[in-house]
Amino acid sequence: MARSRAASAALAVDIREKWFAPVGDAPAKHALGKVAFTVEPGDMVALIGPSGCGKTTLLNLIAGLDGSFDGSIDLALGCRLAYVFQEPRLLPWRTVEDNVRLVLGGDSQDERVAAVLAQVELGAVGKLYASRLSLGMARRVALARGFVVEPDLLLLDEPFVSLDERTARRLRLLLRDLLALHRTTAILVTHDVREAVMLARRLIFFSASPGRVIGAIEVPLSQAERRDERAVDAFRAELLARPELALLRTLEDEVAADVAP
Repeated sequence: MARSRAASAALAVDIREKWFAPVGDAPAKHALGKVAFTVEPGDMVALIGPSGCGKTTLLNLIAGLDGSFDGSIDLALGCRLAYVFQEPRLLPWRTVEDNVRLVLGGDSQDERVAAVLAQVELGAVGKLYASRLSLGMARRVALARGFVVEPDLLLLDEPFVSLDERTARRLRLLLRDLLALHRTTAILVTHDVREAVMLARRLIFFSASPGRVIGAIEVPLSQAERRDERAVDAFRAELLARPELALLRTLEDEVAADVAP
């Protein structure tokens, strides 16, 4: 394993493999195979693959939460990183403001907290306890907590999973606006093809476990087209029809199961 902070790209990943050691009666697990890609400053990349293929494991390696792997991960010099997890991970006994302020350390930064809450359309609920929030609101607080540190690289692990499509679409549009406003480089993990097409400039496809990169595609849609549901669905349908991307049809079933009542 090697980590560097002097890459010319925002991020350069070159993993040969990642294993989890055996625990108790559970055998060792081969989590990742060959995974290599770069992310340029200001880019938005989506990692797409079936559940259990190692996408979250990869984000944890990039974030430095797990340093045991064979290969290298190079971050740009001085890179400030933030992570939005699958679950909002809010402290229910603290207010919305306090949950965002926590990541700023000892400095209260009231103006910065108020500004980012306004950006996620929660300026009026800063004093509300997190336990009183809907899931959609909680996910917006998680986004605010990610952006409040002004990250150079934002990692997003299925940040809108389990939301109904109408709410998810609203938050995707909000995320696009936030990325443009803050000029943040981002990596999104998802198995929702529509979400990936709407948000990312480049799609990187993973095989089933042990996950390895099996292809990458540029999304040719303009910013205006990404807000047009018909344009997004048309490109999504084109991807689903490609024989070499047959795994995407399986992912569509997974997404349907996630939002089923």
